[in-house]
Amino acid sequence: MTVLVAYAPRPEGRAAVAKGIEIARQTGEKLVVVNAGPGGTQLGAAFAEAPVREHVQAMLRVSGVDAEFRQYIGGLTPAEEIQDLATSLPASLVVIGLRRRSPVGKLILGSVAQDILLNVDCPVLAVKAA
Repeated sequence: MTVLVAYAPRPEGRAAVAKGIEIARQTGEKLVVVNAGPGGTQLGAAFAEAPVREHVQAMLRVSGVDAEFRQYIGGLTPAEEIQDLATSLPASLVVIGLRRRSPVGKLILGSVAQDILLNVDCPVLAVKAA
């Protein structure tokens, strides 16, 4: 089984990677960190550029767990990529990062987080940045 982390280059994405490392270390499972972007001419804020990718890969190398970083651009939506990987790996757990929101914003999750929570068949752990 595999711990799957949905990564976006934001503080909550880094918190999700840190929690994924912690859980993989405790369970002895493989860790797969996935960054997916929409592709096209505008990659969007969820796409990790080279320096960010290298930083995450360095975190994984020194973590002491069997881990890999994958990046998908175009094709499926980020939520669909996570859903497909959760099934094909198979994943025992998906870790996502959530932003802090205002009281009104708490009524509505981000669309990617909501899609993952509603459509992935395994447990989903949502973490917030410190």
